[in-house]
Amino acid sequence: MGSDYPPSGGPNDLRPPGPLVGRIVRVEPIAERHREGLREAAEREPQIHRFTNMYTLGFDGWFDQALANDSEVPFVVHVDGRPVGSTRYLNIEPAHRRTEIGWTWLERAQWGTGANIETKYLLLRNAFERWNAMRVEFKTDARNLRVRGALLGIGATFEGVFRKHMVLPDSIRDSAWYAIVDNDWPRVKELLERKIERHARG
Repeated sequence: MGSDYPPSGGPNDLRPPGPLVGRIVRVEPIAERHREGLREAAEREPQIHRFTNMYTLGFDGWFDQALANDSEVPFVVHVDGRPVGSTRYLNIEPAHRRTEIGWTWLERAQWGTGANIETKYLLLRNAFERWNAMRVEFKTDARNLRVRGALLGIGATFEGVFRKHMVLPDSIRDSAWYAIVDNDWPRVKELLERKIERHARG
């Protein structure tokens, strides 16, 4: 990791020059060609979107917003050549070498397969080693215990609950914040690579 600041041109500097390819997943920027395949994954089990904004926007509203968004970097996650979910960089702050990874979802069949772990690993590696991030954040609904456990499992540090952080259609959301900073990255990288190796070997 270097000490220089990344280029200051905005989100496109964080966009990888090509797909991020691992042993389990392939992660690439979202494009119109992904719409129908991703729709199938999203609509297979609608309940998994309870804590995402697809819950209020519907699939096409969510997808159109992702395509039009020039302040974030949305991705499609592929397993065996098939779209199975999505994630993105958001709250990108080049001047402070900070970003967030969020809006992440995977179809239920991919839970526990290592797909989420490797997706996070690829995005973290791109942020820390190519973009020279100082801090990568994660936020989730404080009630979403499954995601909170998963964030601890990838080596993120819990930093507290921001009360009344968001207004949802049916409630007020408290958000749990987690982060990985550049000092953590060597330890987290080793942890994630061990986990990916176990999953990839089956």
